[in-house]
Amino acid sequence: MLMPHPAVLRALVERYEAAAASEPLDPTGGPGPTARDLEYTLCVSTGTRNVRAALETARRLLAASAPAPAATAPVASAVAGQGPLAEPAGAAC
Repeated sequence: MLMPHPAVLRALVERYEAAAASEPLDPTGGPGPTARDLEYTLCVSTGTRNVRAALETARRLLAASAPAPAATAPVASAVAGQGPLAEPAGAAC
């Protein structure tokens, strides 16, 4: 499955939530046109068939794409070849 870029996905979720909260409902009581368009785009982007599943999938993908916490090992010692991140002698890329 193709994965949407996290920044694009985050923007889609934010735009959908804003439209769903502020846009008037259509005459039948459904979402307005902007929210409907964004629902469709979220579903296509996440490979789902309804907006609830699309939002769940988007949030899971965004959580998985969050940057990992910074390493606690001192960078200088790893660069100098003395820290826990140093490569063994003779190791090559």
